[in-house]
Amino acid sequence: MKILVIHGPNLNLLGQRNPEIYGTFTLEQLNQKIKNHFPELEFEFFQSNHEGQIIDRIHLAREATDGIVINAGALTHYSYSLRDAIEATPLPVVEVHLSNIFARESFRRNSVISEVCLGTVSGFGAHSYLLGVEALKEYLKQ
Repeated sequence: MKILVIHGPNLNLLGQRNPEIYGTFTLEQLNQKIKNHFPELEFEFFQSNHEGQIIDRIHLAREATDGIVINAGALTHYSYSLRDAIEATPLPVVEVHLSNIFARESFRRNSVISEVCLGTVSGFGAHSYLLGVEALKEYLKQ
């Protein structure tokens, strides 16, 4: 089973940007945590600050991936082109967020991608990713 984990804009700054909200771990540490927690799965990790690159990567995933876990960062709240790319893929997609987007600024409380994802995990820090991967893994087993 191969899972693509997509990290959106500014997630390359984990550990530096607002550690009180996002934690003190780096993106590399987060990726390693995911791999260590699920040794039975194959992962590919992708991070970009560019919307088009993320969309292109979702399109490519159709060929060699079983599912996607995505933290779209701020694109979550306004990117209809990202929403359309997720909707167009036959792959199951789980949306994750480190912080509880529903307990933050009002503009962050809306996700335009949620309705085309299997589900959303939000507010558990790095553990949000683990919960998202676990949910996707169980879905793919069915």
